[in-house]
Amino acid sequence: MAKAEHPSEQEGGAIRRRNEQAILAAAERVFARHGYRGASLQAIAEAAGLPKSNVLYYMGSKRTLYVRLLERMMERWNVMLDDISAEDDPAEVLSAFIRSKMQLSRRHPEGSRLFASEILGGAPFLQEYLSGELRDWVQSRAAVFREWAERGLMDPVDPVWLIFLIWSSTQHYADFEAQVLGITGRESLDDDDLEQITDFLTRVVIKGCGVKHPAARGEDPVSLTGR
Repeated sequence: MAKAEHPSEQEGGAIRRRNEQAILAAAERVFARHGYRGASLQAIAEAAGLPKSNVLYYMGSKRTLYVRLLERMMERWNVMLDDISAEDDPAEVLSAFIRSKMQLSRRHPEGSRLFASEILGGAPFLQEYLSGELRDWVQSRAAVFREWAERGLMDPVDPVWLIFLIWSSTQHYADFEAQVLGITGRESLDDDDLEQITDFLTRVVIKGCGVKHPAARGEDPVSLTGR
């Protein structure tokens, strides 16, 4: 008699990752459209094409899913700064961070708006994360920025305010899309618009922070816009 076939551990892991990604993507859309109170696990399950029991199995609860989604958004935004050190070039790091944030806001506008809505509501579900893990992350990045300033690679600007500035300016085009489109008279922003906005923000931040271009330091020049 042939033995019954069971999914291998590797196959099981792949199924779990696929289902979790489907749930998170669906939850991002549903929460962004209806808010935390208006969203339901049933609606998220239907959007993900999975039974509600699967959502509960993988995510535990509506609150857990919501918080995980918000934290994932921040981690996705900030990964470009995770491994920076005082030995890195601030022009390259800041340029790459701005470009990455702009691209992510364009690819995940609903996630950006969801996070903005949570913060505007007083961040009731994120207080522990904001005052713990995220605060520690910001302070560790700020320490690198201060070292750059001490080495004369940039002006001694407040690094925390700088991080806030980059967060807010790059997310603006997703969070306030209706305002941007209304004022510019466009139906949508295209890839060329994204490049122009990214170049503009990069130059403003680099110049405003007094970041020294490598050529001015006798080094090989690099593009400040990543192009």
